[in-house]
Amino acid sequence: MKEAYLAKDTLLPLVGLLMARYRVAAPVAVGDYHQFQILTQPEQLDLTYRNTRLSPKDLFHPQSEKLFRFSTAADDPDANILKEVERDQGPRLVFGIRPCDARALRLVDVNFDTADCQDPWWVERRRNTLLVGLGCTAPCATCFCSAVGSGPFDPGGLDLVLTELADGYAVAAASERGEALLADLDLLSALDQDRAAAAAEVQKTAAGTVARPFDPTPLGDKAMTELFQSPFWEEVAFSCINCGTCTFLCPTCWCFDIQDEVQKDAGVRLRNWDSCMFPLFTLHGSGHNPRQQKPQRVRQRFMHKFKYYIDKYGDGPACVGCGRCVQFCPVNIDIRQVVALMTARCVCPA
Repeated sequence: MKEAYLAKDTLLPLVGLLMARYRVAAPVAVGDYHQFQILTQPEQLDLTYRNTRLSPKDLFHPQSEKLFRFSTAADDPDANILKEVERDQGPRLVFGIRPCDARALRLVDVNFDTADCQDPWWVERRRNTLLVGLGCTAPCATCFCSAVGSGPFDPGGLDLVLTELADGYAVAAASERGEALLADLDLLSALDQDRAAAAAEVQKTAAGTVARPFDPTPLGDKAMTELFQSPFWEEVAFSCINCGTCTFLCPTCWCFDIQDEVQKDAGVRLRNWDSCMFPLFTLHGSGHNPRQQKPQRVRQRFMHKFKYYIDKYGDGPACVGCGRCVQFCPVNIDIRQVVALMTARCVCPA
């Protein structure tokens, strides 16, 4: 079975069924925003959200994670030996993830899961997690997923895709794992032709509402030095305060720092998110800092996502158009305008 129908009054019973099999993470209302959390009861699920402030990336790459423990006690025979922190890496399911956030995980895979180097925690979490996506029926004004090769119902990276209808959800399998899950869920029924047509119309309408403020295609052909030395970086960086909001909210940023913390004779090695916006990010032990000035750091952010990544992997840009950085930048720097400057082929949004 590749398609099915889920009535809205069976949504929570279905989530309860899934919770009996998996640790289920889903959007939960927290104050004025939503965030992905591991559910303790189905009623916590809230699919009325448009986008979470933080992406569910931290389910795979936590903002702060204990990696190893160690002892410094003189009488401990295992002193100064790193021991991996135990963690629950059992089967999980992320319910209601947006297609842009699922696509972001695939882009980050190139850093944590390659033929040459694999991060064991990222790899295991990715392999043990099913992704049930919720397509965007009403994309935000700041969304531009269509401009970066995606869309509000992009199935790439998902196992199942839900399309909200008036009385329920059209459910489509997007992977072999998704097909197996779909066939194993008793609370679903067949998707009739009328509902299938309604779902197609919803998807078409949503895609038509997403603006395409730029075309990143020319960036692959532009000379690296031409973009690197462009005079507009000073202008772009003028209002930036290097707060790091854009990088911490971005679902495709993967930078981190490793720190050891010791209290008395017990220590822990941590991995914490870091940001190329911070002056200390590139500070050398010698005291030299190759990105000492703010325009250099701002340039790095945009060049990495829309030039370096494209050139290195041939699968860019490293942006999914979620619009979080546009929504929450405290000084109103708009990535869409910056990329339009980089391409010099701006198609102004309506």
